[in-house]
This record gives sequence, structure tokens and C-alpha cells, in this order.
Amino acid sequence: MDISLAYLTLNHAKGLGPRKIKTLVETLGSAKAVLESSPETLATVEGIGPVIIKAIQEAKQSDWTKQELERAHKLGVALIHLEHPSYPELLKHIYDPPSLLYVHGDLPQYSKAIGIVGTRDASQHALYFTKQLATDLAKAKVTVTSGLALGIDTAAHQGAVSVENGQTIAVLGSGVDIIYPRQNQKLAERIIESHGAIISEYPLQTQPSPTNFPGRNRIINGLSQGVVVVEAGEKSGALITSDYALEEGRTVFAVPGRISDPKSKGTLSLLKQGAVLLESAQDIFNEFSWGQNPSEPSIELSTQDSVIVKAIQKHESALLDDLQSSIGISTSELVSHLMMLELRGLIKCAGGRYIALIKA
Repeated sequence: MDISLAYLTLNHAKGLGPRKIKTLVETLGSAKAVLESSPETLATVEGIGPVIIKAIQEAKQSDWTKQELERAHKLGVALIHLEHPSYPELLKHIYDPPSLLYVHGDLPQYSKAIGIVGTRDASQHALYFTKQLATDLAKAKVTVTSGLALGIDTAAHQGAVSVENGQTIAVLGSGVDIIYPRQNQKLAERIIESHGAIISEYPLQTQPSPTNFPGRNRIINGLSQGVVVVEAGEKSGALITSDYALEEGRTVFAVPGRISDPKSKGTLSLLKQGAVLLESAQDIFNEFSWGQNPSEPSIELSTQDSVIVKAIQKHESALLDDLQSSIGISTSELVSHLMMLELRGLIKCAGGRYIALIKA
């Protein structure tokens, strides 16, 4: 029996989850050995009783597994199982690693990986910061892992694929052939074209479901040495990912936000609990001793940011009112840009006046 087929069969057994599959494989030696074992032998494995044994026998008789394997081959989707040499090493060692990954694209070969998560309803300055962070990580040959959701996830993937040879992994809470949300179909295609990957532990044609996303989040964490939470409310799903990270001994980074902003409640809470405060990619490099500015993170400015920095330079040190009158954008938009420039270390505010630290 093909090993992928063996794992598909185990996955198809009702009530047999990733943890029990891992236990069976570790106890009996391989997925093929599990399927070739007698009911009596299966019963000797811890946590495996009559109900699970019956489910395995029924799965062995099902035509679904061969049909699923054929569907995957037709779509160009690889099946990476626990015994496969390409199975991600970091992921293999979490408590309940997926026994089988559906992979559309190429699993990045970089040894360094960081997960980036946050709210779907992100502020403009958080989106800008996320994209820049992911860009700087990708330039340093760090794989960016996220969940392809709107908001922070989207910005993270966009930043990674904007870099030549930048690599990113999008983990879905649906089948890899069901891109969710639909608005990110083009982004998913771009990820694959950039030699990144769309992955899932769920069978093909699985529709997105709220019950699937906690499992998706544990994979994002499992693929990464650390997880960055950029912006998250008090009950944000991104905090589930950080919880998994803490349980697995991964490092959690949190981006500080305005105290009065509800979207910062989650990140501020993480900082109180001991998360590493993150202002730029360099904080990640420092935390993991990945070297000083391994790729010289860029300080490229958007057109609007360049205008703001030049206005600050013109005044030498500018008040908010000075900038608003000379630039002519709304206060909220200006403050958002100023916050991001300050977080990036490109300007600083002292005594209510803004000072440029770079030339634009």
C-alpha cells in the first residue's frame, strides 16, 4: 500500500484524530503497519478501543481514500505525511501534529520561520507595519507563515511575496482547493507562483468552518519558531495562535498599540504576560540571535510617508499642526502614518515635536 494512501485511510477513520494517529504510528512503526495489524494488536495501543478499531476497519474498506488520492494528483497537490522526508521538522514535534498535510505549491526550505497573525478588521497603520515586517523578514530569508485571512494575514503574505525569492506559507481552515476568503484567490495564486505553499490538514473540498480554525492556528504556530501578534482585540482568534505558541514553548511577540484602541487590548494583554515587545524585524533577529540586520531591512517609504518625512525635515522639528497644515490630510490619517514611522524607528516624537531620523 502507498504510504500516502495509508495515511489517508487513517485520516478517514471516524474519531481517529492526529494525536492518536501519531501514537499508533510511533507504537507500531508506520501507518502501513497500523493498517496491517490485527484488531488484537491495535487494542494493545494506549487509547485505542473497540470504537476506533471498528472505524479503522471501515476506513480500510472505503473507496474514498483512493478517490481522494486521485483528486490530489489531478490538482497537483502533494500529500506530505509524518513519515515523509519533507514533513516540516518544527511541526512534527508539537503535541498533535497533522498526520497528513495537503500541500499546493512548494514547502519553503528556509530553516527560519515566523508566524504573523492579527485581527481581520485591522487599522491602516497595522496593515502597513505588517507588510513592512514581512518584507524585512522575507529579505532575511525567513519564511512568513499566516492564515490567508483578510487583514493582518493578507498583509503578511503580501509583504513576503513582494520580495524576490521571498517565501510564505498560507495555512487554511478549509481544503486547499477551497480558497477562503474568495477575495484572496489571486494572492493564493501569487504565493504558489512565488514558490510558497497553500497547505491544510483538511481533505479536498472541505468548506471553511469556525471549528476548523483553531486547528489551522496550531499549524501556523507549529511551523514557526515564533509568532507575532500585530493587532488583536480582547477576544481575537489570533490569541488562540499565541496560546498554542506558549504551550509549545515558542516565542510570542506583540506589537504595542494605543492604550485606548480596542484593537490593541489583546496585544497589550500579551505584553503584560511577558510577550516580547516588537517594533521591527530586528527585535526578532535579536531574540533568536539571527545576527544584526542580516538582510539590511529596507527603509523604503511610500509616497505619503516620504512627503511626511520631508515636511518634518523642512521644519527641523514639527508639531502635529505644522504637518497637517503643510500636508493637507486628515488628522487621523496623519497620526496613523506618524505612528508607523515612529514604530519603524524613522522618526521620533519628543516634547510633542516630531524629528526625522532619516533623510527622505
